[in-house]
Amino acid sequence: MNVSAGRAAFSGIMTSLAWGVLYGLGRTWGSTRGERRRHLPGDELVPHPSFSSDHATNITATPEEVWPWLVQMGWHRGGFYTYRWVDRLLFPGNAPSADTILPEYQDLEVGDRIPDGAPETNCFYQVEILEPNKMVILRSWTHLPPQVRNNPHVRMEWTWAFYLDQISDTETRLLFRVRGVLEPWWLLALYNLLIIPADFVMGRSLCLGLKQRVEKQRSLQVHARG
Repeated sequence: MNVSAGRAAFSGIMTSLAWGVLYGLGRTWGSTRGERRRHLPGDELVPHPSFSSDHATNITATPEEVWPWLVQMGWHRGGFYTYRWVDRLLFPGNAPSADTILPEYQDLEVGDRIPDGAPETNCFYQVEILEPNKMVILRSWTHLPPQVRNNPHVRMEWTWAFYLDQISDTETRLLFRVRGVLEPWWLLALYNLLIIPADFVMGRSLCLGLKQRVEKQRSLQVHARG
């Protein structure tokens, strides 16, 4: 093997290793094995997922303090708390995520639709399960191009589930679970190849962006009380 071929082989190995690490983190960042094995409300909406991920973090706040930030998420609502550079790169039409609690978006109910794109895209998440200060489970079947949404051979359906578990008087565990089904096989292959590794950035930044905002708000309130 010549030097050039050796370098190419080494580069290929390193690329594969990097992809493997990102794939693993895209499915599991922050979560424990026990959390990933845990059966939770909303799992029955996608009983046999072809892909799944669990992301988690601890937030220094009570579930009641986290909850308002969860229910205001959405396109041109509170946003999704992801890094602003990600929004500018991938979703340039989206407004910056909110840095304050927005009273006008606090009355979320089962059946409500949360936009995930400009109105003409007709992309949204529908609220399927909602238990204040404990969980909100969203489902979508609209994230396909309009040209193939009615194609019986193409299917893309998933749930976004957010769970809040109080672990002390001042700390909450946030678990963000995604479960979905993709058909045909090549669509699932593309998702595994591209989206799951990228979800290390997207899912992680959503969790950390939410954590940062909640903790900052709480710190300001504690400071104001003296």
